[in-house]
Amino acid sequence: MSTLFITGPEGLQHVTPTGHPERVARLQRIQSTLAAPRFDALLRRPAVVADPSEVLRCHPQSHLDRITDTLPDEGYAQLDSDTFLSPGSLTSALCAVGGVNAAVNAVLAGEADNAFVAMRPPGHHAERETPMGFCLFGTVAIAAKRALDHHGLSRVAIVDFDVHHGNGTQDLLWDEPRALFISSHQMPLYPGSGAATERGAHDQILNVPLAPGCTGAQMRAIYEAQVFPRLAAFAPELILISAGFDAHADDPLAGLRWHADDFGWLTRRILEVARAECGGRVVSTLEGGYDLDGLAASVAAHVEALMEGRG
Repeated sequence: MSTLFITGPEGLQHVTPTGHPERVARLQRIQSTLAAPRFDALLRRPAVVADPSEVLRCHPQSHLDRITDTLPDEGYAQLDSDTFLSPGSLTSALCAVGGVNAAVNAVLAGEADNAFVAMRPPGHHAERETPMGFCLFGTVAIAAKRALDHHGLSRVAIVDFDVHHGNGTQDLLWDEPRALFISSHQMPLYPGSGAATERGAHDQILNVPLAPGCTGAQMRAIYEAQVFPRLAAFAPELILISAGFDAHADDPLAGLRWHADDFGWLTRRILEVARAECGGRVVSTLEGGYDLDGLAASVAAHVEALMEGRG
């Protein structure tokens, strides 16, 4: 058994304008980092294009049509102030969905203990009918719905440690009692949502706002006090991670002060809960992280922890 790593060249087909933080170089850096010999034990599979019907697990046809109809033949099309489409963006986004779905399939089938999916664009800001915040489709929410509706699970948990609130995941799963969504995020910060009072229709959402400057040590104490008890009490059959690495101290888009070893610690603690509650079944998918050195170091720590936690 092993840690599954899913990525592919399709993630490089989503091209953004020069100077945009969510750029091709992010995925290139991750792919080169995880090509190092210490990651040779990874089980590697390519991402696959999801059938568009998978998107409809969370989004209406009108949302998919908007993306398809806006797709440019060349150059860029702009969906909002910071969300762009290039000719390859739909393929990239569908491969992100397909990659996470494939990881869920593999982990639930016992083909791997856990998985990390490195594709782009990210997904946790995409609301039901609104692409935003660099995101087109709610990738992790779609994977949760697949696990519930296709695989027949009763309880799926999502832990989102991206520095920005996962407003899209929250929107897509607001009425879903079978899904626990936990988000820690800097506040105030884009997109402005994520107050502790936002609890979901079935009290199945836990938002944990963090003050600017929050250190890794402070994060660890908050997670021990609030997040892990709630996660364990839910007794999930699968844990999904929205793995954003923009809480790193060097990230240009936020102001938390975590470091690579904090992401490693957080991953190991999530795995401890997973081993106790769901046989260690964890699927992680890339969200943010915009300082390339910080991103590379944090992803390496995250994946090393996944590999240590297998079996």
